[in-house]
Amino acid sequence: MKHNQQIWFVLPMRSFLFIAAFCLGSIITQRDLAQITHWWTILASAINIVTIGVLWIICKRGSITYREMIHYEKKQKNFFKGFLIIVMMLAIGIGGMYLAGGLCYGEFPYFAPMMIVPIAPYLAVLNIFILPLTTTIAEDGVYLGYGVNSFTSKWAAILIPAFFYALQHSFIPTILDMNFIVYRFLSFLPLTIWICFQYYKGTSISYIMTGHWILNIATTVQIAITSFSPEIYTML
Repeated sequence: MKHNQQIWFVLPMRSFLFIAAFCLGSIITQRDLAQITHWWTILASAINIVTIGVLWIICKRGSITYREMIHYEKKQKNFFKGFLIIVMMLAIGIGGMYLAGGLCYGEFPYFAPMMIVPIAPYLAVLNIFILPLTTTIAEDGVYLGYGVNSFTSKWAAILIPAFFYALQHSFIPTILDMNFIVYRFLSFLPLTIWICFQYYKGTSISYIMTGHWILNIATTVQIAITSFSPEIYTML
C-alpha cells in the first residue's frame, strides 16, 4: 500500500470523531463535558463501528481484504514469542500510564478515576464483549494495517501512525483540561511507538492484536466491577 493524500484524513479521523461526539453529547444533554465522561465506552464502541466501516470502504476500493491490509498470516505461530510480545505490551502500557501520571499529576501510580466510572450494569457487561473486539479491529486496522503500510520511510512509518495512535486517546474522553490531554497522550505514546515498530519489523499482527485485546478487556472488567459494586469506585 503506497502513501497517498487520504492518509492525512484517516490517521486523525478518530481524534476528530471523539471530539465531535463528546461535544455533541454535551450540547444535546446540556451538561459539561466533564459530566458525560462515563459515556466514553459507549461512544468508543460506536466510533469503532464507524471506523470499521471506513476501513471496509478503503479495502473495497483497493480490492483487498482486511486481512490482507493488516498482513495477517495463518502460518504456525511461536507461542513463546507471542507470550513475550503480549507481556511487553502490558508492561509498556501500564508503565506509560504510571510515568505519565507522575509527570502530569505528581502521583505514582496515578489512576484516572473518570476512566472507570460506574455505568448501567447491563451496559458494562456488553462492554466486555463489544469494546475490546471493535477497538482492536478498528485501531490496529487504521494505525498499523493502513497507517504503517502507507509510508515507505521507516521512521515515518513508525512515528507518524504512532503519534496519531496516541493522540486519539487524548480525547477519550474529551475534557477541556490540557493536563489531562497531555497525560493521556504521554500514557500511550511509548506503547504506540513500540507497537508500530514491532509491526514494521514484521512481528505477527496476531500477537499485537491479542495483547491489545487483553489490555482493553482489563479496562472493561474494571468498569464492570465498579458498575456492579459502586462502593468500590467511591473508595477509589
